[in-house]
Amino acid sequence: MLDRTGPRRLSDQQLVTRLLDRAPHGAELTEKGAESYERLRGVLRDLDAAPAVAVGHAGLRIGFRWALPDPWSSDLLAAFETATGARATLLRRDDIVAALHSGDADAALVRGDVHASASGVTGTPLFKEDRLAAVAAGSPLAAADELDWPELCAHPLVVNTVSGASSPDDWPPESRPAQVAACGSYDEWLALIAAGRGIGCITTSAARTHTHARVTYLPLRNAPQVALHLLWPTRRTGDPLPRRFRELAHALA
Repeated sequence: MLDRTGPRRLSDQQLVTRLLDRAPHGAELTEKGAESYERLRGVLRDLDAAPAVAVGHAGLRIGFRWALPDPWSSDLLAAFETATGARATLLRRDDIVAALHSGDADAALVRGDVHASASGVTGTPLFKEDRLAAVAAGSPLAAADELDWPELCAHPLVVNTVSGASSPDDWPPESRPAQVAACGSYDEWLALIAAGRGIGCITTSAARTHTHARVTYLPLRNAPQVALHLLWPTRRTGDPLPRRFRELAHALA
């Protein structure tokens, strides 16, 4: 039988939920109030980004040097696009700071130490990754179960000086590698190690996504971790889309 009395009206008792409690110095959120506040804060952040999407500024260009940590980075891009309706585009650039200065990139994900505070670029650390050793598959070292960080100093070290996250400075001055084979890209780095010109260090996520038939990755004891940083132009700190991207990056990290 149909109810013909019309739509039901909620009573005042049903509509009212206590969000605040009086306190000696003002008011405090109740448990329901804190829950509502967190939900509303997320909604307001997304509404803040909506005007940029509506007027056509619906993209955020994310710079990176090589081998983004997956699946974390894929989850971050998907969460950003879902939350804002904006498109996230990845751009590989060797000189990340130059890309941020020129406006080629709106933000960047970069491994290793970042010395950009004096150049109009702001950064924040997200998380750290473990290192692995990279050795030629034909090297006697490839048969080891693991290597020790100080042990690497006895061998030539292959270093990507343009976009790599490892350098001789990662060791104390008294025990740095005596021989360094420098290169300018990740592909050159892999080729030199495969050819037996030296050994290298790589993060665990990069090793999973960038393999070589003649390079073996080994666990490293006592190795310092590598930090992943998020960078953005200081002048754009308050822009809604980059700000929302930073919030989601920290939340997922």
